[in-house]
Amino acid sequence: MTVKTTDLCDAYGEYIQVCEPIFRSFGKRASFYGPIATLKVLDDNVLVRNALETLPAGTVLVVDGQASMRCALLGDNLASIAEKRSLAGIIIHGCVRDSAELKKIEIGVCALATVPKKSNKKGLGEENITLQFAGVKWHPNHYVYVDEDGIIVADRLLGESELAVKE
Repeated sequence: MTVKTTDLCDAYGEYIQVCEPIFRSFGKRASFYGPIATLKVLDDNVLVRNALETLPAGTVLVVDGQASMRCALLGDNLASIAEKRSLAGIIIHGCVRDSAELKKIEIGVCALATVPKKSNKKGLGEENITLQFAGVKWHPNHYVYVDEDGIIVADRLLGESELAVKE
């Protein structure tokens, strides 16, 4: 099923938050949606790996990397874990690396930019908390919808008829 954020905005405008257009798409899947799981980290991706290895299929991992440009929080190895576990996608308020490989992995990946440096491995950060960045609040178990037109957040699963794009 393909997400069309424009239709969701039209149908549910008063129930959604629209994310500021600061993210770039890096994964093979440009359109994805699912329930949100959250992390807050700084230059450390141990909790990112742990989440990708344990979250239920269909989840979107939202990582507040505090807009750090110092290192990548995700590369092709971690994205491959997410693909194998059938996660819907990953949104990182920070950087990724291995961008050429990410384009080939069947997962949605949004981030601010790329940087080649790997992250620290200390395991520091916070899990399952409300995050705030890009003009929206990201609550665990709320829903995020992503496509080429943008990212929106809702406190519920929006109607299936608006999610399905007729081909």
